[in-house]
Amino acid sequence: MEMLTLKAFEEASEIVTKVTTPTNLIYSKFLSEQIGQDNKVYLKPENMQMTGAYKLRGAYYKISTLTEEERGRGLIAASAGNHAQGVAYAAKAFGCKATIVMPTTTPLIKVNRTKSYGADVVLFGDVYDEAAAHAAKLAEEHGYTFIHPFDDWAVATGQGTIAMEIFKELPLVDYILVPVGGGGLATGISTLAKLLNPKIKVIGVEPAGANCLQESIKAGQVTTLPKVNTIADGTAVKTPGANIFPYLQEGLDDIITVEDDELVVAFLDMVENHKMVAENSGLLTVAALKHLVKNPEVHDKKIVSVISGGNMDIITMSSVVQMGLIMRDRIFTVSVLLPDKPGELSRVANVIAMEQGNVIKLEHNQFVSTNRTAAVELKITLEAFGTEHKEKIVNALKEKGYQPKLISVMM
Repeated sequence: MEMLTLKAFEEASEIVTKVTTPTNLIYSKFLSEQIGQDNKVYLKPENMQMTGAYKLRGAYYKISTLTEEERGRGLIAASAGNHAQGVAYAAKAFGCKATIVMPTTTPLIKVNRTKSYGADVVLFGDVYDEAAAHAAKLAEEHGYTFIHPFDDWAVATGQGTIAMEIFKELPLVDYILVPVGGGGLATGISTLAKLLNPKIKVIGVEPAGANCLQESIKAGQVTTLPKVNTIADGTAVKTPGANIFPYLQEGLDDIITVEDDELVVAFLDMVENHKMVAENSGLLTVAALKHLVKNPEVHDKKIVSVISGGNMDIITMSSVVQMGLIMRDRIFTVSVLLPDKPGELSRVANVIAMEQGNVIKLEHNQFVSTNRTAAVELKITLEAFGTEHKEKIVNALKEKGYQPKLISVMM
């Protein structure tokens, strides 16, 4: 445990300021009121960082500790995107050549931005672990210096500089929520936080479909998941870091797991209430707030949620928004049967208009019955204000005798 020292964190904090952007805490009135119990929630917006994520901190500090000979051999890293950009940016700052191996599933925005910083990108494997194995092979073949995204003490020290900044702004912080993929960020933040205040609680947050650290801590040893399945691509890791695992056992007070559906809701909350775009992995700590306050001890506390990244591609963003609107009953589809004669469609539209429903799409199926004059099917996709408004529209259709049936939304 002597490797991540207060002196090392202080040194790293000075060094990373050469490339990082200030990400001052943001008090969230909305989230504070949402979780209640007189708690105050603050966001640490690392999604606003220079490369769109906190990873630049660890990459830059790690590279600063290398010798000229190590840097001269060229650097290689494996990453689902954010570490890739951090290494690429830091390598350019030090004048080093960098090769990044990224999973084939990496969002296009992360691939393109990594290339824009001058790195060579190799796409390999479906998940981080497969990309990492290929990167290790290339490092051995070409003599590159490998920069691990999380299982490295210097990288973790660089990531931990976030905790130093949190304490400078909010010295009496009670809880820090940290996203967990491989565990480097959680290692750095929890270790430094406990050095500065042993009473502070640091909670790791994982996707339920990639809870490798939770399973490892339960087992008392590093454990590999058979598979991962989550929309939080930045934390879709099968195995936590072996070198940093003891720090995680020591520094984390608990681990919360979050379902993908909760991340979708959190995305809408952040966009609508903070005008802030954060990627799914970056939103883990926001989604975890509702779980945290189930603990009766979490009352009148100052809580910091680390928003770890904001590199989300437009297609993913569109899908998340659409799913979120469906989950909140702001978009729904209803099917009604009506006689196939002039004026019927107008009558249905009038019922919806009277209830201020907004029609997005209509599908008219004349072949639902062999007797077209008796019944044809009309599928209506609508926009509503929420569940109460949705039910009001459906009830209005029932009152007019249409017998509406709710069906899965097809956009």
